[in-house]
Amino acid sequence: MTAKYDSIGLNYNKTRKADPFIAECLFTNLNPKADGVYLDIGCGTGNYTNALQKKGFRFIGIDPSNKMLERAKLKNPNIDWRQGQAENTKIKPNSIDGIMASLTIHHWKDFEQGFSELYSILKPNGTIVIFTSTPKQMKGYWLNHYFPKMLEDSMTQMPSLKTIENVMNHSGFLISKTEIYNVKPDLKDLFLYCGKHNPKLYLSPKIRQGISSFSSLANTTEVETGLIELHKDIANNTIQKIINSFKNDLGDYLFIIGKKPLDSI
Repeated sequence: MTAKYDSIGLNYNKTRKADPFIAECLFTNLNPKADGVYLDIGCGTGNYTNALQKKGFRFIGIDPSNKMLERAKLKNPNIDWRQGQAENTKIKPNSIDGIMASLTIHHWKDFEQGFSELYSILKPNGTIVIFTSTPKQMKGYWLNHYFPKMLEDSMTQMPSLKTIENVMNHSGFLISKTEIYNVKPDLKDLFLYCGKHNPKLYLSPKIRQGISSFSSLANTTEVETGLIELHKDIANNTIQKIINSFKNDLGDYLFIIGKKPLDSI
């Protein structure tokens, strides 16, 4: 996993930037306090860590990839960047006021241990905000039409909402709410479904390199074939018919907000 993101990290910041709308959702749900200490777990190159820290809050950013962290440090040396994993943060119990985890939980080696560790380090009444996608939502991506095996492999590594809820509850978290997120046409963070409204984005090798499904999970032959088909459908405008056939009301991604009970000590 570290090697995979060391590779992705080489050009990550060219296509992966903090999207203002997503950053605001993270901020609103985290609801940080001026004197608190907050953790961005799986921070990558620190795009969202940086966006929220600039609002005047103290953040720690943890990621397993040194190459990602090198780029994060260049962006903002005032954040406490550390190499580590969700399963072993090396942070003292009950010392963190809030945690955000953006598009990272599917990369954890041990899902249960990850949530158990985050529960341990979070202060009572602390909040955790997760941004992720579920297999059920991903079945509604029109990308399935062109890259079925890649999407199947991507869905396999994504935990279902039920799994997330069960593991969080088992760890002690109380889930306060969930909010669906639909990709907007002006999305700045070019992750997997960034081209929902603009299919031409996927024709760019630079954009595909910043998406782990394309750069690490995909079968080269399927991607080449799918891109040829996608290019053809964009040219003759068949693409709109394909997009319309996948319309649904499940949302593209999901915010999950949990709390550590006040009486947990």
